[in-house]
Amino acid sequence: MHIKSITLNNFRNYENLNLEFHKGVNIFIGDNAQGKTNIVESIYYCSIGKSNRTSKDKELIKWKKTNAYINLYVSRERIDKKIEIKIFNEGKKGINVNSIKLKKISELFGVFNAVMFSPEDLKIVKESPSYRRRFLDIELSKIYPRYYFDLVQYNKVLEERNALLRSRNSSAYEMLQIYDLQLSRFGSSIIKHRINYIIRLNEIGKNIHKEITQNKEDIQFNYSIENKSQKEIEEDLYNKLEKNRSKDIVKGITSVGPHRDDFNIEINGIDTKIFGSQGQQRTAVLTIKFATIDILKKDTGEVPVLLLDDVLSELDISRQKYILNSLDSIQTIITCTGINDIQSYLYGQYKLFNVKDGIVTEVK
Repeated sequence: MHIKSITLNNFRNYENLNLEFHKGVNIFIGDNAQGKTNIVESIYYCSIGKSNRTSKDKELIKWKKTNAYINLYVSRERIDKKIEIKIFNEGKKGINVNSIKLKKISELFGVFNAVMFSPEDLKIVKESPSYRRRFLDIELSKIYPRYYFDLVQYNKVLEERNALLRSRNSSAYEMLQIYDLQLSRFGSSIIKHRINYIIRLNEIGKNIHKEITQNKEDIQFNYSIENKSQKEIEEDLYNKLEKNRSKDIVKGITSVGPHRDDFNIEINGIDTKIFGSQGQQRTAVLTIKFATIDILKKDTGEVPVLLLDDVLSELDISRQKYILNSLDSIQTIITCTGINDIQSYLYGQYKLFNVKDGIVTEVK
């Protein structure tokens, strides 16, 4: 899988942009705040139908324009894909794949897979559990359409249960049992998928991490729920919801479920979030991203596109070298302020673009 070309109209700081990509490495150089990250963002948007930088689609539209347009051509082993996305000022969007309008955003998952690595990804290690849950939800939705369906249904039921709790309507509390049965059913499916993904992260990530650290470090991912059968997880979740009903009524919010779950990352038995160095935290994210690429490749049969947004400067030479030596069989989009530090590690042909004030020029 690789990107052939992209067209942007009124997306961020680009009024009109047309780019053709190399099947291998594509490098965008330029000072900060020139528009390099906007290109990477538009590509990633075509993968999951959401921005990695904002939850408000209207922020993607160029100032004083009414809509934005992305057209991405993707080469695949079987059928090439043309992804067209139009974003409107009211916050709505329309998505077409090969000129067929998608009814739901979930239909976009798996059409074009990309793995993003940016400085913000350090939040997966350093910040609150919501960042780790979001990572799992996005990656699992790319592979399993059922996961996204269960996640949407779970969140709908959760919202209704929380609304009932906040209403303080004691005569309607008998509805809690019905909500809890539904939450347990959808929630157990979500939890089981997450646990299985964490198992795979361990299977694949351990070898990657040892290679990056020259066998100096061992990495371990641990999900907060014990691995059991889905039926057992469903029963446990229902029992927890039932046990916590009184507390939930007082607080007006659902206190247990996959919306509260977490996973932690240990390096040499130490919690990386609390005790890990900056270098260890960056390496943990690097391990996660390359393990994710391997999982997507094994499950879909195609290698996803790798997006490296201004991260090479954040890594030491050994970690830069690991990334750049891993790019032989994967199309990669790199943004950086200069090429001098990485040029000696690049093998084969690549395309180089200069970005200045929203104007992109290919450097021959």
